[in-house]
Amino acid sequence: MPSVTDLNAAPILVLAGPTASGKSALGIALARQFNGTVINADSMQVYRDLRVLTARPDDAELAQAPHRLYGVLDGAEHGTAARWVGMARGAITETLAEGRLPILLGGTGMYLRGLFDGMADIPAIPDEIRAAARARLEADGPAALHAALTAADPDTAARLKAGDSQRLVRAVEVLEATGRGLAAWQADETATPPLANPVFRILLRPPRETLYARIDRRFEGMLDSGALAEAEAVRARTDIPADAPMRKAHGLPELIQYLDGQISRDEAIRIGQLNTRHYAKRQTTWFRHQLAPDLVVEKDLSQQENFNLEAEIFPFIMRYLLTVR
Repeated sequence: MPSVTDLNAAPILVLAGPTASGKSALGIALARQFNGTVINADSMQVYRDLRVLTARPDDAELAQAPHRLYGVLDGAEHGTAARWVGMARGAITETLAEGRLPILLGGTGMYLRGLFDGMADIPAIPDEIRAAARARLEADGPAALHAALTAADPDTAARLKAGDSQRLVRAVEVLEATGRGLAAWQADETATPPLANPVFRILLRPPRETLYARIDRRFEGMLDSGALAEAEAVRARTDIPADAPMRKAHGLPELIQYLDGQISRDEAIRIGQLNTRHYAKRQTTWFRHQLAPDLVVEKDLSQQENFNLEAEIFPFIMRYLLTVR
């Protein structure tokens, strides 16, 4: 088995983007091409109760490549970012020990941040400070930003590579906003340390009109594929607390209202589609400001004629893997 040091130096892929952007299909394609394992980074797909309504991979998709952390929690359990980070670290370690490439796939940005930045009780960063840190990166470049951080916060800078733009920006904004270095925050007894592995980040950002149309079609398809039965099963359970995170799954409250006779089926569909579109917009905004992707894919991956994996995506990943290994 590889040593812990070897595992900490092994690369990881992150495939992020809004709901219905095509992450699952691309994740499977990447796993097949690069001997990878898909690891769920979606806060709702960890629950086994809502496979259809959360668009969790079906049996045919699961059979195409190894998957982890899908449907692993009961709906009555409270899945938190801290809990997911612990599970994800374990899944990553096991995947690397198997000689496979971890491919973190999902749209829950706070989960990814907790994994790669560590779980520390850092105050919210004001938007203006976050924007200023990104502007410094764009104007001066990562090497200069790393040098400035070395002078101001050597403990944090020593943990970061000069080319790790995302973590450099995060370190600078935390220092500017709190007056305390990220390493100091992460050294708190209650903090979970950041993952040390190098990361290649892919962001899916399809055209808004295309994405929203896919969301609407998918929601209607979910009702034909068992989403209503899932909502009925959740509604019948008395052991799932009203504040259980799973109850926030998009479309679930509306379908339960329909089952209770409070709204019509058409209204449940309309509200469920609308709320999912709003969620996709928030995800897109979050990733635009927070992810610092290495590769952005803006085409509609649902249309085969619009892209060529072998030509447009695979070469970037291959060069990255050859560089860090």
